[in-house]
Amino acid sequence: MKRSGPHQVLLAVYALFALAAGARSLVQLVTEYGDAPLAYWLSFAAAITYALGWWAIRQASDGRLGFASVMLWVELAGVLTVGTLSLVEPDWFPDASVWSGYGIGYGFVPLALPVAGLLWLRRQENVF
Repeated sequence: MKRSGPHQVLLAVYALFALAAGARSLVQLVTEYGDAPLAYWLSFAAAITYALGWWAIRQASDGRLGFASVMLWVELAGVLTVGTLSLVEPDWFPDASVWSGYGIGYGFVPLALPVAGLLWLRRQENVF
């Protein structure tokens, strides 16, 4: 199946966020672990989620939609949970994670990305 423009954009953004969140979290875990380990581990979890999301969206373009749907909902739940906790319990987050404040440090892209993915996936379900 030919990949659409929105599909290519989703893949590019997921790849970028997997690399950025992964690099950020690994550097912070190695050099600043004692400062905010929860935030740094959550950023690492976000990186893994983005990598799995990239793979799932890539597979979804070939008609395998189930895993992509699960991953996108898990990602959205993670962003909403971490975003809410970072506002309700700011002491737990002395340093920001990728999903803190619903991704405010990244222009709220972490909040918009799973929503965009779910909308794209919904369109794919109508195609198949």
